[in-house]
This record gives sequence, structure tokens and C-alpha cells, in this order.
Amino acid sequence: MADTISADPPRVSVVVPVMNEAGNVGLLVEEIAATLRGLASFEAVFVDDASTDKTLTVLEAMKTDVPELRVIAHEQNSGQSAAVRSGVTFARGPLIVTLDGDGQNNPADIPKLLEVYDRSDRPVDERLVAGQRATRQDTWSKRMASRFGNGVRGWLLKDRTRDTGCGLKLFEREAFLRLPYFDHMHRYLPALMLREGYKIAHVDVSHRERGAGQSKYTNLGRLWVSLGDIFGVVWLRQRARLPGEVKER
Repeated sequence: MADTISADPPRVSVVVPVMNEAGNVGLLVEEIAATLRGLASFEAVFVDDASTDKTLTVLEAMKTDVPELRVIAHEQNSGQSAAVRSGVTFARGPLIVTLDGDGQNNPADIPKLLEVYDRSDRPVDERLVAGQRATRQDTWSKRMASRFGNGVRGWLLKDRTRDTGCGLKLFEREAFLRLPYFDHMHRYLPALMLREGYKIAHVDVSHRERGAGQSKYTNLGRLWVSLGDIFGVVWLRQRARLPGEVKER
């Protein structure tokens, strides 16, 4: 197939941040294409966060056979939130779906998120459909650390979300670009969407074991960073002042 991009923007842009995931990205690209072809017009925007392995080489080699694939590359490693933001910025679709690049989020769950977003009784101001992992395929220590972190976060932020660490989410591109940007913001999308006055919905999704490679996070490192982030988001929510309906007169 020719390596071309349709002149018509797709409905869905699947944004996948990756760093040193050479062993996972090939199958993930194929799974996204198999899931969405025939279901919705889409593009798959993979953002390489300055990988030091063959991730970028693998992705670039796949562009010929998967014309929906776009590859964005960071010159310097900037973290997952920066990669998500780059992907959303480059995305052409009005709807964004994010998932993690380690293969633990199953692209086959994307139609569940679209079904909730497309339901006839969806409130017009519902801008985020967040996946929540029904069964975690992680180590006991990682599950316990996540449960503790989610409990503290939910208590402080009142974000009505059981599992903000799930990378599988669907949201409107325009709504995301209204949010304040900071490192690690991807973990707080429900709270940030609520801060803007938007509604959110939730969908239980599956979770798989990592296919290859190693996690980029440690339990202690994630907890240490999260403590500062949570209080920062609390401050942001306290400082929000919503104007209600805005219209030109």
C-alpha cells in the first residue's frame, strides 16, 4: 500500500506513547488496525519518546503496510504526558483514544469506549470515557501500590474514578487541549475534565500481561511523584472558576 494520508480527517486518532517498546509496537499496530478497520475512520499516532532501542525503526518500517500509521518522534525524552500531548497536537481526528505502548491495554476494547460515547442519551458535555481495568495482570506489589494510590487520589480529588492509571481512554481532542498541561497530567484526566465542567463516563476493560520488555516505573518512584502531583491538582481544582454558558451577544 502507498504511504499516504487521506485528505479527509479520520474520526478517531489512536495516540500511543512509546519508549523502548520495540518488542511490543509491531503487534500493537496490527491489533489497532484490525480492530478499527471497517468500524471507524482512524489513524494510529505512535509517539516515540526518544527510544534508545529499535522502536522507531520498527514503526517506520510498518508505515508502508499500514497507511493509517503515523510516527512522531521526540528529540529528547520528555515522559508519557509529553508524548500524549504531542500525539494529540499532531492528531487530525476530533476523537482521541489513548492506550499504553506496552501492549497491556487491549485495542479490542476500543469499540466499548466508542459505544458509550455514541449512545443516544449521552450528555452533550460528557467529554471523557475512561477505561477501568477489571482484572489487573500485574504483580501483587504493583496492584497494592496502585490500590493505595487510587484510594488517596479519590479521597482528595473526588474524581469519581476507580482506576485513573488505565491508559485506555477516549476523549474529545478540543476538550483535552483546554486542560492545563504538566508532567504526569495523563494520570489525572478525570479530575482535570471535571475541573473544566465536563462530565465523564467509565467502562470496564481488560488488561493483559506485558508482552516484552520491562516497566518504566517503580512503585516507590511512582508514589513519590504522585504525592506532589495530587496536591498540585487539588490546588488547580480549588482555583477553577467556571463562567457557565458563554455566548456572543
